Amino acid sequence: VKHQWRTGLVIQAQNGPCAGIYATVPVPVEWEDQTVRIINEEISPEIGRVRYRTLDHGVKQMMLIISRLNPGQQAMAVITFEVVSNPLPAPTATESLVIPKRPSRDVRLYLGSSPFIDSRHAKIRDQARQIVVEKETAWQQVEAIYDWVRERVELREGNLKGATAALRDGFGQKEDLTSLFIALCRAHRVPTRTVWVPNHNYAEFYLEDQSGKGRWYPCELVGTRAFGQLPQQRPIL
Repeated sequence: VKHQWRTGLVIQAQNGPCAGIYATVPVPVEWEDQTVRIINEEISPEIGRVRYRTLDHGVKQMMLIISRLNPGQQAMAVITFEVVSNPLPAPTATESLVIPKRPSRDVRLYLGSSPFIDSRHAKIRDQARQIVVEKETAWQQVEAIYDWVRERVELREGNLKGATAALRDGFGQKEDLTSLFIALCRAHRVPTRTVWVPNHNYAEFYLEDQSGKGRWYPCELVGTRAFGQLPQQRPIL
């Protein structure tokens, strides 16, 4: 699947001069099933410098510096990316997949607490234990957590409140549902993370095969059920 994704910044000094402007814009990132290349750049002379940086966990930003804009003057830095998605197939045999016992440092980052994902909260840990009881395989355990969140926590519009509040209230917005699934999985020692796409997010969990080779598997917490593979491909930010 091939996308074109146009992103950047247009800024104008309206009521007076502006100086020392610094801005960052998220851009599509190379991912396990996604390749990215720049196919067009629209950069006005007012832009002093454009560069890119990759933060922890793979987030990529375009960084802009504008030294000065006079009243009414406009600066623009808009980049068009070609994003090619090659969706990985869902696993055909899930019985042999296991929770990693000694995950690498990069994977281990997704076992702790994060903002709005309090995986160490007592109620989160207790709920995770209850959900996975009598589920034999790692895949069945993660899928049980997935189905529990979708069935027990109602999707409602509102402000972001986080996993623990969504568990307590029984409802939350789409990021709350994703955060609750992630928190419950992490409480069960399954590495899990948020993936951001335009105007949306979903979760990925990490399991290994018997040889120790691991892979991230996506799942969609809102809308049509999708566990282990996503039918819709969007540019990953």
